[in-house]
Amino acid sequence: MQAFTLPDFYTPYPARLSPHLERSREHSAAWARRMGMLDAPKPGGGVVWDDAALARMDYALMCAYTHPDCDGPTLDLITDWYVWVFFFDDHFLEHFKYSRDLPGAKAYLDHLELFMTADGETPPRPTNAAEAGLKDLWERTVPAMSPGWRQRFITSTHNLMVESMWELDNIDRGRIANPIEYVQMRRRVGGAPWSANLVEYAVHAEIPDGLAGARPMRVLSDTFSDAVHLRNDLFSYQREVQEEGENSNAVLVFERFFDCSTQEAAELVNDLLTSRLQQFENTTLIEVPALLAEHAVPAHEQAGVAAYVKGLQDWQAGGHEWHARSSRYMNDGAVLGATGMLGGPTGLGTSAAGPALSPARLGLRRRSQSHSRPPFQPVGHLPLPDFHMPYPIRTSPHLDAARHYAVGWAREMGMFDSLPGVETGAVWDERRFIGFDFAHCAAMIHADASPEQLNLSSDWLAWGTYGDDYFPVVFGATRDLVAAKLCNERLSAFMPLDAGTATPEPANPIERGLADLWRRTAEPMTMTARCQFRKSVEDMTSSWVWELTNQAQHRVPDPIDYIEMRRKTFGSDMTMSLARLAHSDVIPAEIYQTRVIRELDTAAQDYACFTNDLFSYQKEIEFEGELHNLVLVVENFLGVDRWKARDVVADLMTARMRQFEHIVANDLPALFDDFALDEAVRVILTRHADDLKEWMSGILEWHRKCVRYTEAELRRTRASGTPRDFSFLPAGLGTSAVRIATAAGGRRV
Repeated sequence: MQAFTLPDFYTPYPARLSPHLERSREHSAAWARRMGMLDAPKPGGGVVWDDAALARMDYALMCAYTHPDCDGPTLDLITDWYVWVFFFDDHFLEHFKYSRDLPGAKAYLDHLELFMTADGETPPRPTNAAEAGLKDLWERTVPAMSPGWRQRFITSTHNLMVESMWELDNIDRGRIANPIEYVQMRRRVGGAPWSANLVEYAVHAEIPDGLAGARPMRVLSDTFSDAVHLRNDLFSYQREVQEEGENSNAVLVFERFFDCSTQEAAELVNDLLTSRLQQFENTTLIEVPALLAEHAVPAHEQAGVAAYVKGLQDWQAGGHEWHARSSRYMNDGAVLGATGMLGGPTGLGTSAAGPALSPARLGLRRRSQSHSRPPFQPVGHLPLPDFHMPYPIRTSPHLDAARHYAVGWAREMGMFDSLPGVETGAVWDERRFIGFDFAHCAAMIHADASPEQLNLSSDWLAWGTYGDDYFPVVFGATRDLVAAKLCNERLSAFMPLDAGTATPEPANPIERGLADLWRRTAEPMTMTARCQFRKSVEDMTSSWVWELTNQAQHRVPDPIDYIEMRRKTFGSDMTMSLARLAHSDVIPAEIYQTRVIRELDTAAQDYACFTNDLFSYQKEIEFEGELHNLVLVVENFLGVDRWKARDVVADLMTARMRQFEHIVANDLPALFDDFALDEAVRVILTRHADDLKEWMSGILEWHRKCVRYTEAELRRTRASGTPRDFSFLPAGLGTSAVRIATAAGGRRV
């Protein structure tokens, strides 16, 4: 019996089949045999694959569905890559996952990486079928591609191989990841980013190097990857979890986190799959065209990007069809011959909810949920949960002096001044600023700072919060995204890389504050550090424009996109950047790219970000009409009330804190040994973990003491006519002109 009934899938793209299927079947079978994959031994006897097993799994069929427009030779090569990656997965399972042989697994993966050679390098002699296959494929593929593509492909291939150790370690410890950790790690170990790279090869169109790192292209790859992996987890649950003893599967992760049945967990995973597909669509239609226009991308490169997007769509449709047919997966009851007509009710407990819906209706219902949230709902105070906080608070002895200094600095920067286009006055007044008490927050997260360092930390907190308030006030009410984008782009001029470069005359408090902070922060940095830090500030300020874009669409964000962008809007990515740059001359760059440090940082970031969302729920939802709050995002995604959503957010905070504690106790010491780090580096990284502990505990304590989120202060500022109070304006279809005229006097900034 199947572990659960497969849910009704959102399948917006029809599956198509390549006419070169039979050719690639014959070719891939012969290639696998020649590489030694069909007689590779298992440790306990027998072979990993034989001819019959390969024929049943039918990877040629998968590639013929996922790359329907390839010519014959290209499809042959693509199919060989997929035969190799699935063989690698099963070979690694047989030799290392079953036996829990961690040292042997690491040595195996280290040697396998030697076959991804750079120009002029000679690979070693292969010692097994996985190495032979990778050597052959590398030599047939890489010469046709650009250096930029090659580097991206090396990274994604490295990730899917090396991060297998994370899965193995979790199996060895009997540990199941939390949902956020799982999605992040599944991208690296699951291979779909690698598949997205191969789409570029298949459609003969590479992403231009200047666009590859931009948010829209990253989101296309991430949403594609998440959808591929979540779909695979639904079809492979029975084989992986019940038969092979794996614990890296989204259905299992959701079962444990939500304490629900397997069927309910499967429905939730499918809901997330649908949400990710719709994020892909939104990015394709909204963000990608704007990116191409912004960079004046030539027509032939625009056509290449379009071919890449279409290739990703074909992969989604074909991958679903293959999962519904392959003997490798649990697929009884899956609809075959996909033509875009699968679908039905989704969500917790809806598996038996009646007749199936078409994909169009299924997608419309999920989409309408995201776009139909009434603004300014009177939600009232949200009682706070008990917070799991194992770390104490320390406070700087320079707090009183920092408080006195902070008010003067904010006044000097103009943060209490009236602004053009803001009819009701300034973004802040002095009384509100004193109540925010940024110096107190800085004194707890940097308790050992000198007086000058504490002032600088406090000023960055004030500036970032002011900017986060400024953009909705000045640009949000009028939905003036063009002006917001121009304002954001101008900020880079106040962060010159050359210390002697003149900056423009500041036109507002944001520019004036940034110019001052940049001078005080960046001057001692090296040029490399300065570039990296400026990029982190630009990422934060760009995220404010992302929020306005969602607000203009009246769109509650997708859960994963929200969490990942929240780290930027909150400024925590910038905080982590400063921490890294402080020791960039001592810590090898590769250390910061490891899973351990990446997960250590993001776990702490999420704890702090979610803290803010819980405390600011009434402020943002009732008084500001905001859509960017994790409690609201969970309400919308799960279809639950705010109290249940609050509890889910609190559980996520606890899960991320438990993961942080696990990393500090287990993974960080293992990292020290794996990289043979010297004592000086170990001390710095240990201190970094200790700083994150104080950062989390200090932010939590600041929220408890700060008046910014109290109902009394919110009602006081509403009574005095603060700029973000638009609750008296009409909302809904056809009312935007009234809101624009009333909120900003009809003037654009």
